[in-house]
Amino acid sequence: MLSEFMAFCFPGMTAFQLVILAASALLVGVNKSGIPGLGMLPVILLAVAFELNPGFATGVMLLMICAGDIFAVSYYRHNADWKIVLRLLPYTMLGLALGFVTLRYLNRPEHLRILIGWIILLLAAVHLIRVAFFKHAPVPSHWAFSAVVGLAAGFTTQVANAAGPVMALYLLSMKLPKARYVGTCAWFFMIMNWTKLPIFCFEGRVSSAVLYAVLPMFPLILIGAALGVLFVKRAPQRFFEIVIEIIVIVSAVKLLWPSSPVNSPEPESVPTEETAPAERPSPEQEPVAG
Repeated sequence: MLSEFMAFCFPGMTAFQLVILAASALLVGVNKSGIPGLGMLPVILLAVAFELNPGFATGVMLLMICAGDIFAVSYYRHNADWKIVLRLLPYTMLGLALGFVTLRYLNRPEHLRILIGWIILLLAAVHLIRVAFFKHAPVPSHWAFSAVVGLAAGFTTQVANAAGPVMALYLLSMKLPKARYVGTCAWFFMIMNWTKLPIFCFEGRVSSAVLYAVLPMFPLILIGAALGVLFVKRAPQRFFEIVIEIIVIVSAVKLLWPSSPVNSPEPESVPTEETAPAERPSPEQEPVAG
């Protein structure tokens, strides 16, 4: 019975791939409900484990984070700062469109990813200087500031899965309490990720094979979400902020590695019931959202 279940949900997967799938599900849950910005790690793990079939990896990642979004929003449904979310969304959608067009016509998208990595490092440096020397200075409230952040979040998530670090720096500058910080992230990314889901389904990257592989991972996503909630409850505010700052810097450095699976152009691969996750793919596709 167990062997039939494994063959149905995880056809052709190795033990290593199954372990990475389970670890990624756990990390997605923690990321969504406790440590925003951690989402870069499961992206990297899945890209390595399914290097020969990145289309399958991106489809799995999107379904996992969509499930994680539901868990996070259910718990933090009353904690979002809707002024921030609604202020950013129109510009974020425009940024998604710009990123989509850019990836369709750019021959070397890894150059953009490296540039984004340096920009995030620069923003992180500015943020740390501000915290150290200008912590009482007001955050810019002009609509142009929100427009730049929204465009950057939408564009970077489409080009390099990097909206997490961009949003982390923006929300840290807003000095939000922990629960409001996570709740705002949860609602913002749920809207963005579920906007992309129909596109992935239409393109074939979210298929029945992807769905069968992700469904058994839901309990692990839920466990990860519970661990994330526990972290938010127990962690002191400044410790929480330091963890986010470290993740932002590590994510930015990761974007500077052009040879990694996450930063190289992804070939198109549409897994189906008859397609094993280890098959070799062909032409280019864009990455999953944060």
